[in-house]
Amino acid sequence: AAAYLHLNEKTLYAMIQEGGIPATKVTGKWLFPRALLDDWLLESTHGGVLADRLLIAGSDDPWLAHSIARLAQRADDGTLIAYSPCGTRKGLALLAQRRANACPIHWGDAQHATRRHALLLREYTGSSGWVMVQLALREQGVMLSRTTTPVATLAELLARQPKIIQRGSGAGSQHFFVQACTAAGLALPALTQSAATEREAAFMVASGAGDCAPGTRAAAGEFGLPFLSLGREALDLVMPRTLYFRALLQQLLAELASADSTDLAARLGGYDLAPLGRLRADTAAQ
Repeated sequence: AAAYLHLNEKTLYAMIQEGGIPATKVTGKWLFPRALLDDWLLESTHGGVLADRLLIAGSDDPWLAHSIARLAQRADDGTLIAYSPCGTRKGLALLAQRRANACPIHWGDAQHATRRHALLLREYTGSSGWVMVQLALREQGVMLSRTTTPVATLAELLARQPKIIQRGSGAGSQHFFVQACTAAGLALPALTQSAATEREAAFMVASGAGDCAPGTRAAAGEFGLPFLSLGREALDLVMPRTLYFRALLQQLLAELASADSTDLAARLGGYDLAPLGRLRADTAAQ
């Protein structure tokens, strides 16, 4: 790899430790995927020759998805803008592998988001070169079936032993649900069915496949479902620091702040867009 990049090995090892070069350690040996090295070289040239591509992978959000779709429709031919709602942890893993350009995340309550998000990012290679841009505060809770009798608390809901559509452990909505159960001293219900995305979970509840599912008020609103609020969380967008200044990323932030997007957030419900566009400081060490 050092010879391929025309670097000495000492420099190469230093770049690995800084997370500045794509590499993975397997059975004690460092491996360097040639295709990712080529992409890294291209991205390092004159600010990145892949500036006509924006691949976003991570947490699911209807407001973000619709805004990305509008931006993609207006983009020039040959410009690729894509969104893969695969969950917070999988999105961060793809970002660390340089397979995604940006990752929307949410991990716990809004009050402690700066610290918890920073600590979460530190689990991934290369995160020292990442920044977090705040998108919104969202109401997080449980999406309910239209046939569910209204409930006031999570304990009241779980006492009915509902059929819950849950998410994977790497999903922020599942993490929030587990934390809410723990805080209330409630046993976590057994997994019966799972959904790949939050919007799939909402569809499954709306179609009668389950009685409820962890998710946001916005996802519930998109499918006309009742909602039990459990608190607020922060939705942030994580990316390499160099990507923040790229035109497509700035166009996405402008789209999210547009009248169409703010109107959509209001109609979906549960959003506070006041933090939109602010860089989040890393206070994890404080």
